[in-house]
Amino acid sequence: MEEAFAATGAFNDTLKADGYWVFAGGLAPAATATVVDGQGEAPVMTDGPYLETKEVIGGFWVIDAPDLDVALRLAAEGSKACRGKVEVRPFDGLA
Repeated sequence: MEEAFAATGAFNDTLKADGYWVFAGGLAPAATATVVDGQGEAPVMTDGPYLETKEVIGGFWVIDAPDLDVALRLAAEGSKACRGKVEVRPFDGLA
């Protein structure tokens, strides 16, 4: 795990140096999650992750890539660094 943290830190440094970095962050374990459903008259809160699954999101990167090819290349590098799968999606921007 320490190797993955070190490799991910080096990858983050490369993203910053190459001008792709916007922000990134790690997430606490899924067991610490609280799901909030505020669609009714009173919010309903339940412990645990929204989805019961073997895979969880451990963190994320938001990068500024000029096109999908660059984003996919960076995702491959990030996947190698963090030793996990990386999902690529367009970011709709800040509200």
